[in-house]
Amino acid sequence: MATFSVVLFIIVTLFIGSSSAKLSTNFYDKTCPKVFSTVKSVVHSAVAKEKRMGASLLRLHFHDCFVQGCDASVLLDDTSSFTGEKTARPNNNSIRGFNVVDNIKSKVEAVCPGVVSCADILAIAARDSVVIVSFCSN
Repeated sequence: MATFSVVLFIIVTLFIGSSSAKLSTNFYDKTCPKVFSTVKSVVHSAVAKEKRMGASLLRLHFHDCFVQGCDASVLLDDTSSFTGEKTARPNNNSIRGFNVVDNIKSKVEAVCPGVVSCADILAIAARDSVVIVSFCSN
């Protein structure tokens, strides 16, 4: 039994050591090089119209990531057989910025269709909104 445990430990250790997710800031450099400038432009316009939108976009990203990971599930609309996170009790009439994200998604899709995930758009928009609001307040 002890031998089995040691072998199992070694196998698990090898699998853990060989798998690694590598995030990079240049992931879209070849597939969608204009994604960052496109998102930044829309976020900048939205924050210029309403400064609170910066905080709203960050909060939207937080609410997405807080429940089972950053998968953009907070953007899902209700259907006849499914209640989406957008109208779930903690989020209903609480989080905002969906229209900005929809605008970003349509602009990104126009530049490079089917490439950038909604989860990435939420993350980039949250990052840009924090930078823009921080820059404006200095």
